[in-house]
Amino acid sequence: MGTDKRNRQKQNRQAAREARARQARRAKVRSRATLYGGIIAGVLVLVFAINQLSGGDDAVPESTDTTFVEEAPSLSTVPGEQITGDTPCPKTDGSQARVTVFEKAPPTCIDAAKKYTATFDTSEGKIVVDLDTEKTPNTVNNFVVLSRYKYYDGSYIFRTDPSIDIIQGGGATNSDDPGYSIKDEGNGFTYEEGDLVMARTGAPDSAGGQFFFVTGEKAALLNSQGTYVVFGKVSEGLDVVKTIIGLNSGSGSLGGAPSRTVEITSVTIAES
Repeated sequence: MGTDKRNRQKQNRQAAREARARQARRAKVRSRATLYGGIIAGVLVLVFAINQLSGGDDAVPESTDTTFVEEAPSLSTVPGEQITGDTPCPKTDGSQARVTVFEKAPPTCIDAAKKYTATFDTSEGKIVVDLDTEKTPNTVNNFVVLSRYKYYDGSYIFRTDPSIDIIQGGGATNSDDPGYSIKDEGNGFTYEEGDLVMARTGAPDSAGGQFFFVTGEKAALLNSQGTYVVFGKVSEGLDVVKTIIGLNSGSGSLGGAPSRTVEITSVTIAES
């Protein structure tokens, strides 16, 4: 065999060995990437599961914003004024200009010896609530002040959660708030159909403007916490409340969202 031929065969064998080595290295890299990718995916799933049970701006369980069927604007983008410094008591005749941002929680503006009712005009019908000034005067005062400032006008019921029988509103998403929080007014609450309750995070004294209606008996699952302040009872329109939770689409990260936009056109307060 000639020298040139032997050299060519030797070069071919060397080239084949190098090709096999490159292929082995690529296979190792792919295997490592698959392993790391699986680990990362597992970590992300674990983090998501923890977040589903961690604190947020909702009733329970807390999580991130609901996915809407129709995009709803944040309260901050709806026309409204801002109050800096102390919050004055609003006008009671319905002529008060709309305010959506406050620097401080309001002073006492109601007479706890009087009776107050709130009427929610929604895109699904009217809901009337008797507010409890005897047991929760400070919480009622906060809700009345915000209502008279038209804070809730044009807001939404953005959460429908049949796992705990609640519908939540008071903003466009669970991240909306008036700019302040109020102190919890008691604890050890139990939850029954027709209750109007303040939403809050897992932290004490974190309620602001959001609320939820109890639509059924599954809300008793919240009794072991008992930290969400009950401040009213539906006296008219319980059928509307039930209609709204019946709209649950099954989508969203807060237990569900309405299958169509549910708007709170206005909340008006009657005093007697």
